[in-house]
Amino acid sequence: MGLSWQQGPLSPGAIGHFLTPEPLPERLLFVEPLRRRMRVKFDDAWIADSENVVLLYEPGRYPVAYFPRADVDEQALVASGKTTHHKDLGETAWYTVKGGDRTVERAAWEFTALPGHAAELRDRIAFAWRAMDSFYEEDERILGHAADPYHRIDIRDTSRTLEVRHGGTVIARSAHPVALYESGFAPRWYVPRADIDESRLQAVEGQTFCPYKGLCDYYDIGDARRAAWSYRNAYTEVGRVNDMVSFEPDQVEVHLDGKRLEPEPGQKVISHGIDRGLDADEVKAR
Repeated sequence: MGLSWQQGPLSPGAIGHFLTPEPLPERLLFVEPLRRRMRVKFDDAWIADSENVVLLYEPGRYPVAYFPRADVDEQALVASGKTTHHKDLGETAWYTVKGGDRTVERAAWEFTALPGHAAELRDRIAFAWRAMDSFYEEDERILGHAADPYHRIDIRDTSRTLEVRHGGTVIARSAHPVALYESGFAPRWYVPRADIDESRLQAVEGQTFCPYKGLCDYYDIGDARRAAWSYRNAYTEVGRVNDMVSFEPDQVEVHLDGKRLEPEPGQKVISHGIDRGLDADEVKAR
């Protein structure tokens, strides 16, 4: 979730609210220092390398990294002459990024007429995530989008009973599921495969990618499409749910201690955009 997307406090779908006597502006933007070295690779060359990156959080978007112009290879930037208008931050100038024999249009941008209260973004360049080869923090590649320091995952064991049914058939029943609490999402309940009738799970083609958990596989259950999923090789940080299965309460019946779980709004992740790229191919090619 972080601050500004999914159901975070600065997002359009926030589930909480600020306790203030006066209404807040409809849109709140937030900027802060990243305090990590970040680098950008394009055409097998480093075109940005900075310890002075700032992250911009806009409502409904993942955070975007902005690099000081002094820390960007100027030869990689070619002014396109194209401008757009940002509703909060004013005129935006777009750049073509060049490297070797490769050229990508509208691959970087800069705010050129910032209001006074947004001076932290002056003389800074941002790069379209999907247009670059890769982004790094120190020597570790960051996949999907800029890492959000406000995004958190907690995993907890529980003795509550979870049962999954579809069409009157029990698909899973466990007295020791695992609860995964992820910022901005309703709790997700993961079940050991030993507690599942796996004959009811039909693996389907296509994976999605989570920057925090890894590649996700999906299953149909009868006529319920993509009703279950599993991180079969979960990242070490969330290894406790590795190869367990979770079920979608809007596709099948999920009961926790006898009470049916209802789908919650705002749970769908938007996987693509100028500041994001959650393609499974990106992690497969790592």
